[in-house]
Amino acid sequence: MAFSLKKIGPGLLFAGAAIGVSHLVQSTRAGADFGFGLIWALILVNIFKYPFFQFGPRYAMATGETLLDGYKKLGKGVLIAYFILTFATMFTIQTAVTIVTAGLAKSIIDSYISIPIELWTVIILSICFFILIIGKYTFLDKLMKFIIIILTISTVFAVIFAFKGTVQTPTLNQVFPNVLEFGFLIAFMGWMPAPLDISVWHSIWALEKQKTEQDYTVKSTLFDFNVGYFTTIILGLGFLALGALVMFNSGEVFSGKAGEFSNQLILMYTKSLGSWSYILIAVAAFTTMFSTTLTTLDASPRAMAKTTALLFGNVLKKPYLLWILILLFGTILIFFFFKSDMILLIKIATVLSFLTAPFYAIINYRLISSNHTPKEWRPSTILHILSWLGIIFLIGFSIWYLTILYTPN
Repeated sequence: MAFSLKKIGPGLLFAGAAIGVSHLVQSTRAGADFGFGLIWALILVNIFKYPFFQFGPRYAMATGETLLDGYKKLGKGVLIAYFILTFATMFTIQTAVTIVTAGLAKSIIDSYISIPIELWTVIILSICFFILIIGKYTFLDKLMKFIIIILTISTVFAVIFAFKGTVQTPTLNQVFPNVLEFGFLIAFMGWMPAPLDISVWHSIWALEKQKTEQDYTVKSTLFDFNVGYFTTIILGLGFLALGALVMFNSGEVFSGKAGEFSNQLILMYTKSLGSWSYILIAVAAFTTMFSTTLTTLDASPRAMAKTTALLFGNVLKKPYLLWILILLFGTILIFFFFKSDMILLIKIATVLSFLTAPFYAIINYRLISSNHTPKEWRPSTILHILSWLGIIFLIGFSIWYLTILYTPN
């Protein structure tokens, strides 16, 4: 067991980045609005996104370089497209996860001391900043193992007690949202289990892990990835179940404000499960979002620092520090603009992620199947087929959504 835990790292960082808004907010809302009716969407999108996420650490350990190095080999235009897409989405992604984290912190602490959500945002981002600057990757690697273990145990216990406490017999009838609800379906799948650009982050984390763990090979990184990915699926189903068991048909409507939403979330759970569960739910929820805020604040600057170096050379002395500061200030600015409508911000961020997913799926597949990847580590026939199906799935739903969006009423 000790050996396995030592080998695990980037996979849990992936889980930490993935298990956030997609699970706590979107999966819970899916359960609250549709009961268990969207399990099909959760499972399908996890299956069809799987190969494109896996190609990140696979390529990194097989070649000793990040996906970004590979993108450049496919053509400088591919890397430029990545730079533009990342710059266009990283601020909304960071703000979306931070605003939920701040809302949860406010809900938990408000009974002791009232701190404005604006100040909570600055406090949380500052704590994450100092953790990353002082502790760097090694500390992040160790911290995430602790966070994911707490999160998993808390969620599993919450689901068990929710099943015991429900007065209605759960139904597993699957539903397909109507035209008016289709936007939520796309947003739900956009960050389930995570945006596809996290595959780039994973390739960077895998190489960082290898610096501290010499025996971290292609096989161990694939095992590590599968542990993290399986964890995101289980917890996604867990949060959906909590939403379905606790909130479905309750008549409650989620607030668009971060503080009120977080308070509703925790109070609904405690109302159903009992006041004793407050700490359990609060710890699970806050841990989920803090881990996501921390890992996204680390990953986007790492990716942008690497991208600028590949495109323009080493013109910046401390590119990681510069990009993390840019992301911090950009996040705070967007937060003050969208703080009154958290749900809208999350919808924008998640829909953008789904619409850009085909780009990452195609280039990741092209790269891992090309001569730039050693032959023995290129995809198997099953992975080839799953990749083709995944690309068709992502493109098909994107076109369908855009068709509905721009069809006159």
